[in-house]
Amino acid sequence: MPALGDFGSPGGLYHPFTETAHGPDSMRPFASLALTFVLLAGPAVAADTPSGLPVPRFVSLKFTEVNGRAGPSEQHPVVWQYHLRGLPMQVVAETENWRRVRDPEGELVWMHRRTLDGRRTALVTAETPLLARAESGAAVKAVAEPGVVVQIRACKGEWRRVAAGDYQGWAPASALWGAGCGEADGDAAPEDAGAPEEELSSLQAGLGE
Repeated sequence: MPALGDFGSPGGLYHPFTETAHGPDSMRPFASLALTFVLLAGPAVAADTPSGLPVPRFVSLKFTEVNGRAGPSEQHPVVWQYHLRGLPMQVVAETENWRRVRDPEGELVWMHRRTLDGRRTALVTAETPLLARAESGAAVKAVAEPGVVVQIRACKGEWRRVAAGDYQGWAPASALWGAGCGEADGDAAPEDAGAPEEELSSLQAGLGE
């Protein structure tokens, strides 16, 4: 059975965060991801925002290296560097060109809108089977391990049809952190310039039987 793994990181999860304010080589693990799922804000509400889009909303990282800054300008120091294209982030505030986002660990940073994409993605927070149908007991098509980024293709109740690489299937929403049902796939320019599907699928590595 295929296992969507942890990007080849031996003996642990892939760590996409580098803390720069407190040392360039320090890394933040995903140990508390299951707990930070409850940090999601309530339903997005339309507001008079600079982008005209509701806040909060989910976006994803457009590049393999994105800086998270202490404030909404390039003069503010870089607090974290993120090294995982497609990683979901939650926009909680915005200016015309900058977005204040919450990462999967609950940290709040500012990112320029050109580094963000409106494509709907989610981060797997617990090992979960991808099922052939949106129901318990359905045939298992693959197993997704914590730390894998998946694309959200459809919703059915508390189930999400997700895709990663050549594999797709249904997973419970409780095992994912990221965009949910009712959120449009896409965002205002330049956040709407989604990565080609074949490029995003290349995020998934370390597949094994």
